[in-house]
Amino acid sequence: MTPRFTDPDVLADAVIDRVGRRIVLGLPLGLGKANHVVNALVARALRDPSLHLHVFTALTLEPPRPKSDLEKRFLGPIIERTLGGYPALAYAELQRRDVLPANIEVDEFFFQASTRLSAPSAQRSYISANYTHAAGYLRERGVNVVAQLVARRGDRFSLSCNTDITLDLLAARKAGEADFLLVGQVNDELPFMPGDGDLPAEAFSHLLDGPGVQFPLFAPPKEPIPDASYAIGFHAASLVPDGGTIQMGIGAISDAVAQGLIVRHREPKAFVETVERLSPTATPPICGGSFETGLYAATEMFVDCLLDLRRAGVLKREVDGAVLHGGFFLGPRAFYQALRDMPEDERARFQMQAISGINEIYGDEAARRAARVDARFVNTAMMATLLGAVISDGLDDGRVVSGVGGQYNFVAQAFALQGARSVITLPAVRGSGRKAASNILWTYAHGTIPRHLKDVVITEYGAADLRGRTDRDTIVRMLNIADSRFQPALLDEAKRAGKLEAGYVIPEAFRRNTPDRIAEALAPAKAAGLAPLLPFGSDFDAVEQGLLPVLGRLKAAQGDPAALVGYILRGVSAPAPEAGLRRLGLSSPMTLGERLLTWAVRGAAAG
Repeated sequence: MTPRFTDPDVLADAVIDRVGRRIVLGLPLGLGKANHVVNALVARALRDPSLHLHVFTALTLEPPRPKSDLEKRFLGPIIERTLGGYPALAYAELQRRDVLPANIEVDEFFFQASTRLSAPSAQRSYISANYTHAAGYLRERGVNVVAQLVARRGDRFSLSCNTDITLDLLAARKAGEADFLLVGQVNDELPFMPGDGDLPAEAFSHLLDGPGVQFPLFAPPKEPIPDASYAIGFHAASLVPDGGTIQMGIGAISDAVAQGLIVRHREPKAFVETVERLSPTATPPICGGSFETGLYAATEMFVDCLLDLRRAGVLKREVDGAVLHGGFFLGPRAFYQALRDMPEDERARFQMQAISGINEIYGDEAARRAARVDARFVNTAMMATLLGAVISDGLDDGRVVSGVGGQYNFVAQAFALQGARSVITLPAVRGSGRKAASNILWTYAHGTIPRHLKDVVITEYGAADLRGRTDRDTIVRMLNIADSRFQPALLDEAKRAGKLEAGYVIPEAFRRNTPDRIAEALAPAKAAGLAPLLPFGSDFDAVEQGLLPVLGRLKAAQGDPAALVGYILRGVSAPAPEAGLRRLGLSSPMTLGERLLTWAVRGAAAG
């Protein structure tokens, strides 16, 4: 019988008794961490310097940390409502403060975006790794404990949200290539996912279960979709053939891609008209029309908008009885609830698998090639160069923002599979006003995806088909999707390097790449309700949703002092949005700072 525990400290003692005083602890990325087990082991190591704890993981989830007073006022209650009760991981706090003791090491191969930029120890212990290599690196380190959150049904336990690396490690253990304890912590909010991750109790060495160790799952709220993301999403949706395969990640751009696919399915004429307004030319050609055969998803991350594609009748092509094969999932609370409430035969169509089977075609190669027909692997990036290299994980000075994850795996698949394409998406610009900067660059210190693997790059201004193109033609196509504020300087750089002829001029059709043109092109779709701010539900209440455009204008004005002053001056006499000001705690401003903030909100609300 697998021993059951209700006290994580007692379980930690039992684990130490089994493996000794050197623990190499493997934790699933993201949602699947057994937080109470981890924290109990960290607490033991903090009390006992003779105990060495080496944690290997990725994507340590932490609530966002609002920076400005206005962000705190708006986000504070939302964070408490959606993420309150989630137990903080003790090692993350020590790491962020840069005070890990010598006997606790933490290695990660993927960071929650931007959370470790100012944590030197985390930057030093980062491992640049493809997702599919992480299990091998764990084995090389001598992993002897894996602690995972699990769902329970009778005496069966599901790896649920994180089959990804754990299944590969279990296969290695079965083959005699690894020897570790699998420790499960039961969480009743996790949906029980059938399939490869459905395990008997005997698969676990220890199980932690009881009311005292239940906690709400980490559930990031949905992001509103800005114009640039919508434009990118509609462009990407126009490249997906009916009967094909889709992969995408989390965030506003992925939601926009999903909404674009749904609009295309339900309103094909309006969809094509929107894409044609957004792009001066149809390059690559637009795929229009409804999804008769439908799509199949082979995606490392199972995100909630894929459920919306299923409900809309887009995600319906089945492979081995499934419309989706995924490696891990993360999403808002409504997503977890939908999976829990789903009829079992329908939930069985969403199958969680080992990451080696999702992110690679090797092993059962013939079957995977047959399944992943006309695949479109849609991934996001931070920046791209005119020569087609993609930067998704780090800064020019070497600091890591997030990680490589599975992006390289999907780019490689796009070249290995017949008819497949890698689609890299990114906004053409970051920041606003004087702080605006181009995300299309001439060169950068490093790249996540090298330029010899260039394929399709999409910004709000269009799609650039780069596969097999010369350097000269690659540059031309990238210039065509760059923001026009930065095109002249980029053009000059390319000419100085001799990569473009001295007399080359960007065609007139691509010299109106401005946010105003995108807003104009999207206006009919927005007016028709085809591009709502939050198409797939929201954790924001009605007042908060009303504040979103206001806060968006103020955020944009941070890079334009004149615009910010203009909002403040307008707000002195503008009508007060009473409900919004109450929500922000600004109904009765007391200090000069609060009065200025109130005027700014009133001015931005006035438009």
